[in-house]
Amino acid sequence: MAPGALLLAFAAAFGASGVALGAFGAHALKARLGEAGQDTWETAVTYQLIHALALLGVGIWVRSGGSSAALAVAGWSFLVGVLLFSGSLFVLALGGPRAFGPITPLGGVAFIVGWLALLLAAVGSDDLQ
Repeated sequence: MAPGALLLAFAAAFGASGVALGAFGAHALKARLGEAGQDTWETAVTYQLIHALALLGVGIWVRSGGSSAALAVAGWSFLVGVLLFSGSLFVLALGGPRAFGPITPLGGVAFIVGWLALLLAAVGSDDLQ
């Protein structure tokens, strides 16, 4: 699978699962999570959906001919960020091991790296000149 297509596939999967997980948390898990767990779940869903859109943008850029190390870093950083940040928050909200707590900031760092790499890709793009 071409890199752009792979990024778009992950964007679509993260978008669809983000909506499903949001609905699941709001309805099926509402009584189980409690207020703090519900807040954690919503944060995980929000960041997953935001970065699904970011990944969608990177995938579209790559498929339209954009190719740079910075774009690759941005795409992979958003992907890893969703898995680490949102994934660990989902586990924690469900009462999983506290050992998942230190994973969340690593996902946040991946998000920051992704956005900075996207900035570098944009600044270095010939399409913007």
